[in-house]
Amino acid sequence: MDFLLKMFAKKGECLYKIISALLFFVIISTSLCGCGTKYSNPYTIHNSVSAYNVGVMEEEASTFPAFAEDLCVVSGNVNTGDLQLGSAVAASLFDLNNKETLYTKNPNAQMHPASLTKIMTALVAMKYAQPDLMLTASENVKIDEPGAQLMGLKPGDQMTLDQALHVLLIYSANDVAIMIAEGIGGTVEGFCDLMNEEAISIGATNSHFTNPNGLTQDEHYVTPYDMYLIFRAALQYSLFNEIIQMPTYETVYYAADGTQKELSIESTVLYIKGGYTTPDQITVIGGKTGTTSAAGHCLILYTRDSTGSPYIAILMNAESADALYEQMNQLLDYITQ
Repeated sequence: MDFLLKMFAKKGECLYKIISALLFFVIISTSLCGCGTKYSNPYTIHNSVSAYNVGVMEEEASTFPAFAEDLCVVSGNVNTGDLQLGSAVAASLFDLNNKETLYTKNPNAQMHPASLTKIMTALVAMKYAQPDLMLTASENVKIDEPGAQLMGLKPGDQMTLDQALHVLLIYSANDVAIMIAEGIGGTVEGFCDLMNEEAISIGATNSHFTNPNGLTQDEHYVTPYDMYLIFRAALQYSLFNEIIQMPTYETVYYAADGTQKELSIESTVLYIKGGYTTPDQITVIGGKTGTTSAAGHCLILYTRDSTGSPYIAILMNAESADALYEQMNQLLDYITQ
């Protein structure tokens, strides 16, 4: 008798587990499908589309509300038939207020970013350190790549992170990027780990960073759409907003022996320092350039129209500086059309 009672009790426990599992499956299925529409979630790191797009098994599409409800989300070209931009390999124009992609060409192409990389460097630096952090240049600031933009740091030179970020973003100095990376990450490799972690956390999952300055390396790349995500994240910091608007910057830093060194620099963005004008009704607030032989000429801008509405415009891999600004003006002019 005791044996039979134990057997039925055991069967009852198994039946309870089976019923519980079925109820859990029904609840989860109902919450995912909602109103009879079936959704699948193909997202993985380095998926063909960033920002956690959710593929729908019907004709519609949606996104995870918790992540992408405030983002422009794209999966391919948009309005490329309306605007021909010549030599630029990729370009995008995002309306931040309406969360609308007005134009994009090759948004998910993995490309060399050149010094657009420094936006991610600044983003990570601002997240993990205070502006008054004192940085010291190591031997690694000696960069001998031909044509590399340098401030001229010497081993032992010191400046605050605030000063370094100004030089990084306004003058695009590659040696300063190394000093920032080592000062915050311990090593360049350690800092790049933080860069890649941050990229994943903001949805820029088709990008990978192996250095903090954008000098050409095979495993160092971004997509234009990921650059939008990175730039948008950096714009949340008031210090970043302040710096990218500055046409010039002057400061004093210190050599290893304690003597003062004066520094005066100009922005590399021609719209900012007055070397190029925008279309009517468009104002450039700030931006960042990037140029290498592999990346071509690149530019990302934060702009406003005559009503004050904000936009992010991106152009990558133009064949020359002249082509870069001419094609960027075409892209900006599209805002008013």
